[in-house]
Amino acid sequence: MIGVEIFSGPGGMSLGAQRAGVDVRIAVEFDHHAARTYAVNHKRTTVVNDDVRNVKEFDLRRGKEQLVLFGGPPCQGYSKSNRSSRTLENPLNKLYKEFDRIGKMLRPDWIVVENVPGFMHMAEGAFFDDLVKRLRKQGYTVNFGVLDAANFGVPQRRERIFIVASLHGVAVDLDLVKKQKPLTVGEALCDLPALENGAWWDRLPYRNAVQSSYASGLRRNRQYAINNYVSRNSTQVLERYPHIPQGGNWQSIPPQLMQNYKDHTRCHHRIYHRLHAGRPAVVIGNYRKNMLVHPTEDRGLSVREAARLQSFPDGFVFTGPLIGQQQQVGDAVPPSLAQSVFNAIDQTH
Repeated sequence: MIGVEIFSGPGGMSLGAQRAGVDVRIAVEFDHHAARTYAVNHKRTTVVNDDVRNVKEFDLRRGKEQLVLFGGPPCQGYSKSNRSSRTLENPLNKLYKEFDRIGKMLRPDWIVVENVPGFMHMAEGAFFDDLVKRLRKQGYTVNFGVLDAANFGVPQRRERIFIVASLHGVAVDLDLVKKQKPLTVGEALCDLPALENGAWWDRLPYRNAVQSSYASGLRRNRQYAINNYVSRNSTQVLERYPHIPQGGNWQSIPPQLMQNYKDHTRCHHRIYHRLHAGRPAVVIGNYRKNMLVHPTEDRGLSVREAARLQSFPDGFVFTGPLIGQQQQVGDAVPPSLAQSVFNAIDQTH
């Protein structure tokens, strides 16, 4: 099977597809830094760094192989935590229509769309219903399901909806995707180097020998961890970290240390959340903005630590400025979750 990804980001979904046997030929990504990260890590794929709405044709040679069009359109507008963008007027909320447009252009055998569960309910389900209607009008059989990444080899609680459409009437039961015992933050980060606030190391030796099969699988035979970059927090922020226990959040911080907030009692529950070593992580997302805290060190997460929690292998290089790398990791589809979905498709044909 060959593949085309749109809204590719750094390539987490492509990596999962490739592991399931998909030959991803073309990827389209608007953000320059994410497109470069994709190109660095997927050297056999042609990367188109442009707004997908500007793409009018694809240089794609097809034989008898089946074709899958896939991707995850920007999800900020569908997220409950982004109320300002949850409007019918926001043009970014209508980018899902590109699957309909490009689907008509390429007539792929499969179309796979990933997004936050809020996509199903945004505008009383208008966007979700419209996409399903458009795909069915083209002759696709549409199935969908909400999957938690923690059930598919990712040490993170991250629910996402997957819409799987078949041009040949094939029904893919996503409930049949094999679920796994949830992995923990401790298993994911056990061997990564100790870091300080504002750390900036291209590579560092691992802390110790591999202590979990998960870490071993991502590390393989590498001797150094890369992308050991941590945001530099102010002294005011650093004074808050020691008060937060594993699994706790801003509520454990003394009020006198939160006086710069207009009303700190209205903080989101994920703000200043310290990850618990014995549990899967909360949603990584914009972990810099949310001030996610390392389970045992008083600092934010490094790019490599966040990548581990997303199931990226240690050899996957993130490029661009720190804020861009952090956004790339947080927005990406966990490769192990994507692989499970594409495996389910592969088993049906």
